[in-house]
Amino acid sequence: MKLQLSAPSNKLLQAEARITGSKSETNRLLLLQALYPNLKIENLSNSDDAVVMRKGLAISKGEVDIHHAGTAMRFLTAYFASQPDKEVVLTGSERMKERPIKILVDALRNLGADISYVGQEGYPPLKIKGKKLVKNKVELPANISSQYISALLLIAPSLKNGLEIHLIGKITSVPYIKMTLGLLDQIGMATAFDGQVVKVHPKEKVKSQTMVVESDWSAASYFYSIAALAEVGSKITLSSYKKHSLQGDSVLAEIYRDFGVETYFDRNTIHLKKISNPQPATLDLELSNAPDIAQTIAVTCLGLQMGCHLTGLHTLPIKETDRLGAMKAELEKFGAQVGITNESLTLKPSAIGESNVSVDTYNDHRMALAFAPLAMKTSFFVNDAEVVSKSYPDFWRDMARLGLRIKE
Repeated sequence: MKLQLSAPSNKLLQAEARITGSKSETNRLLLLQALYPNLKIENLSNSDDAVVMRKGLAISKGEVDIHHAGTAMRFLTAYFASQPDKEVVLTGSERMKERPIKILVDALRNLGADISYVGQEGYPPLKIKGKKLVKNKVELPANISSQYISALLLIAPSLKNGLEIHLIGKITSVPYIKMTLGLLDQIGMATAFDGQVVKVHPKEKVKSQTMVVESDWSAASYFYSIAALAEVGSKITLSSYKKHSLQGDSVLAEIYRDFGVETYFDRNTIHLKKISNPQPATLDLELSNAPDIAQTIAVTCLGLQMGCHLTGLHTLPIKETDRLGAMKAELEKFGAQVGITNESLTLKPSAIGESNVSVDTYNDHRMALAFAPLAMKTSFFVNDAEVVSKSYPDFWRDMARLGLRIKE
């Protein structure tokens, strides 16, 4: 599906939207619910990733295909390895078979897991024979994707002796580790995160309770971008969000002040208000704790003729696509000057030089999602626009409700 996007007839926006539950929180809670069935979950994400995760957890034997869902690949690897009654081949899309998983597999093997590679060493598919894991100490590099660490933390309370993880080197994506620990704490687990060591104590049962998933801050980033590119006086209301969030991307509320957008919290809603037009400048941001919003920030800067130097992006090249290379290619279609390294992106301040270009999405939902707000400034096309269903199936409907003009 190819869509043409253009600006609303009135750029002074007054709109509201309800965002479904966080994909990150949903997938963590689904795994915990599989381990502790008396947990109930409300406001689940309706994303493709959450659907795949739920289906995968219901399978005991045979093939489990998680398609493009990287979180599901990491979490299910740990889950199946720790369940004695499970024997599966965990696989995914062609891109998934190019995404490394050796660090997690090695950690699980060190704990006693029975995992072998079906194809290339270090990459999916994986053949997993579940076992009762009794070893309780493991080391991991600290600068890896937090999903490797979270995968181990989520199964930790179900292990006979719990788990102690020693993180080696500088820790990145701390908010995602704290999100996992926060959810464990909420359901009654005993955890500790002291320096380079994370501990989770074993627990056979938890009390019956209902967990309500907070709405997705990553999804909110696209509304922040639209608010930044709208006229002063615009207001967008989103629900359901918490002022003290477990999600690392909630740093948006602080970052987007530099784009003239203030955030006001009112119970379970946030109000985004465009209060001023920012002066042309170059933002310097370290985003290792929130790499998923880097694409949105870069596009916002382009729309406002600002520059940016974004660092801490070392996990982006191994996402659904090489996001740094993809961003450089697509931003340059609009006339932007972009430089990248293996962990940074630099955009020089400039006006949008081209319109009616076609943005490629590389089978990556965040490419479509991040570029969509640029329609506030120029008309363009989005190729394979349906890719947004991976994390935000209602996205184009919500964009139309804001007033963006969208044509197939």
